[in-house]
Amino acid sequence: MADTNRAALSGIAYDIAKKVDKNRDPEAETKAVAWMTEVLGKAPPAGTYEDSLKNGAYLCELINAIAPNSVKKIHQKGQAFTVMQNIEAFQKALVAYGVPAEDLFQTVDLWEKRNIPAVTKTIYALSRTASAKNWDGPMLGPKMATKNEREFTEEQIRAGRDSHIGLQAGYNKGATQSGINMGNTRHIVD
Repeated sequence: MADTNRAALSGIAYDIAKKVDKNRDPEAETKAVAWMTEVLGKAPPAGTYEDSLKNGAYLCELINAIAPNSVKKIHQKGQAFTVMQNIEAFQKALVAYGVPAEDLFQTVDLWEKRNIPAVTKTIYALSRTASAKNWDGPMLGPKMATKNEREFTEEQIRAGRDSHIGLQAGYNKGATQSGINMGNTRHIVD
């Protein structure tokens, strides 16, 4: 929940962090790791789920396996700023590949472990997008929805517009506003 380099959370920040941690799905994280391992042919670095992905190098290798040369330079080691560039490069590569922006996590979500469920959601979104682009590798999670356009004739449109199913508009017998006078003064007699 909290990074050891930061002050302990309190108040609303603590409540929010607890709520985000409740949203973590260990099964989804395990499936994401298994999928990434299958795609790359190697497991992520040792450590917890978030620690193994923290420097972004494994994620950059993942997008390069799906879309070659998406990330040109991957920093394996270095200062925090240098290694955080891996995460940013991964995110830019995902946008260029076609992953919807609303499915991306923010850099601090992973680097400071603030929202790990968002990281997992992004990995699932990458798999969906790859599947939609007819990538022939393994798939993770549900398939992306496709357009299902329908053509109706004028006769079908007219029939649907003009048809009336009994009680479709509701039942209103006995529900009237009779006896209601708006604007009349109230007569009080002693």
